[in-house]
Amino acid sequence: MNEYYEFLGLDETATDEEITNRYEDLKAEYSEDRWLDGEEGNEAAKNLTKLETAYREVMMSRMEHGENTDGDDAYEAIAALLKQDKVAEAQTKLDEFNERGAEWHYLQAVVFYKKNWSSDSKKQLEIAMQMDPDNRKYKEAYGKLNAKNEYRQQSAHQQQTQNPYTNTDPVDHGQMGGNACTDCMTCCYANLCINCLFNLCCGCR
Repeated sequence: MNEYYEFLGLDETATDEEITNRYEDLKAEYSEDRWLDGEEGNEAAKNLTKLETAYREVMMSRMEHGENTDGDDAYEAIAALLKQDKVAEAQTKLDEFNERGAEWHYLQAVVFYKKNWSSDSKKQLEIAMQMDPDNRKYKEAYGKLNAKNEYRQQSAHQQQTQNPYTNTDPVDHGQMGGNACTDCMTCCYANLCINCLFNLCCGCR
């Protein structure tokens, strides 16, 4: 068991609320006992210092690893919000983290992707991969994002080449038929990417 948890008399399955309550109880006890005479008072004063250190280290560690007050993984809660397209709520949760690890940057990439901020999403994935280079999930998402961006660029170039009036006269383009098949394929591919680029987007984690 972690020495800090051991000092608090708890194990790592304890919730934040349980840890805080234990901290407050011990603080009150040691704060009162430190005024006792002799070694007993000195020991209480030392324990008070140890208590502050233990509580700070435990809470910082839990925040870094994304543990919330229910003992569940906060990243899982954010992933659930993203699956429901509650992007604003997910961003709010992400902003609450002080320590931001690889999974944090991955989830931030998902948020940016859902906002159609492809460049920002890519940057967040790159950070996640730098922090956890062996993570297959990050690598696959990054590869799919690059493939999607390349496909869109190629499709846009192809459409422009086949119909130079695409940008100047969209009405005539539609009336003339243009490249409807290509447009349809691009749309379908885009929808496929939205569903499959990040596993969180389709719930197939």
